[in-house]
Amino acid sequence: MFDTMTMTKALGGVCGTLLVFLLGGWAAEAIYSGGGDHGEDHAQGYVIEVPEAGDGEPAEEVVTVSFEEAFAVADASAGEGVFRNCRACHALDDGVNGVGPHLYDVVGRDVAAVGDYAYSGALVEAADVWSEEELYAFLEDPAGYAPGTKMSYSGLSDPADRADLIAYLATNPGS
Repeated sequence: MFDTMTMTKALGGVCGTLLVFLLGGWAAEAIYSGGGDHGEDHAQGYVIEVPEAGDGEPAEEVVTVSFEEAFAVADASAGEGVFRNCRACHALDDGVNGVGPHLYDVVGRDVAAVGDYAYSGALVEAADVWSEEELYAFLEDPAGYAPGTKMSYSGLSDPADRADLIAYLATNPGS
């Protein structure tokens, strides 16, 4: 069964396979290393310019706008445009709840005052009344204001948009 010819074929097959892997390894090394001496440093393919810290233009300062400053120049008509973000989950009509509670008469209303809406416990613990200041803080970062709130909206980063929206909500009938 095992004669010399079978043993020779098997040994030749193993040696041939090893030779193919050895040559494949050399070819891959030549392709990916760029060939040449492995001890020398290779130039980068491309360079990304990164400005040094302190060189060039100064970094932009983050300006924090207080509620009073933002609300002093609030525009209710501009807030109507901002309300489009809210319209997907909230309604302005009294008693019409969507994913979120209705916002009819929300400014000055007690938190969790809509009886037929199930509020999250985190929101109920965060404030007592939706004053303009409380709404301003909540709309900036709902999850940061009331961790665990059901409101998944990331918030309004622009202080002017928040103030405009609150001014618009305050001018709705019943507010």
